[in-house]
Order: sequence, then C-alpha cells, then structure tokens
Amino acid sequence: MVRLDRIFQELVDIRHRLDDIERMFANERPQPLNISESMLLSLPDNLRKTYLIVVSEGECSATRVSGLSGRSRAIESSYLNQLVRMGWLMKRRSSKTLQFRSVQGFGEESVEIGAGVPLPTRARIFNEEGQVNE
Repeated sequence: MVRLDRIFQELVDIRHRLDDIERMFANERPQPLNISESMLLSLPDNLRKTYLIVVSEGECSATRVSGLSGRSRAIESSYLNQLVRMGWLMKRRSSKTLQFRSVQGFGEESVEIGAGVPLPTRARIFNEEGQVNE
C-alpha cells in the first residue's frame, strides 16, 4: 500500500509540474507570419482538412474534429498535434480535454487568402543572442 501511495504522489507531482509548464506557455503570443496561399496548399490534404475544420469551428477537441471529418479520433489527434508542432495550431487544456484553435485565434492578426480562409501565424524561435531564427 505504501508503494501505491508513493506512485500516486509522484503522479500528482508530475501533474503539478505539467500545469506549471502549461501556465508558463499560456501567455506566449507568437508573431504573425505572412504566408501565401501556396503555403496553405503545400500542406498535405489530410492536415489541410483538419486545419480547415479547426479554423471553421474556432476551437474544438480531437473528438469534435473526428466527428466532422469522419476519421478516427486517434488519427485526428495525431494530425492536430502535427499541426501544433508545425506552428499552425495552438492547444490548451480545458478540464480533461485538449482544445485546439488556429494561432490567429489567440488575438494575433491573420492573413486571408482569396477564399477568406485565415492563415496561421507561427511562433518565432529566438537564439541565445535574442535574434530571430527564420
């Protein structure tokens, strides 16, 4: 029983550290990046479909995206996380679920292409001297 208590306490500590990290990054405001229509079209079809669903919904979970796309939740979760790593989407924890939204939905400007589809912004990465790595 003592061993289970120790494991449980370690899990609680990990959860607290993750919450601290999420709070630290919650106020990040990436700078807008002007990208062309061809950039959006350069996304693979599967990622573009997922991205356009999130943009049209404003903010949604992987379950909601999978319901709208007709693909499994696991696949959509993978696509959504790929888009987050690429800088097209941002995610935040809401209770037990992760909510995804376009980076431009966090208050930054967006660029619009001819069809009126908002394009994302990307986070800039700074090197040790404070210069932007493009």
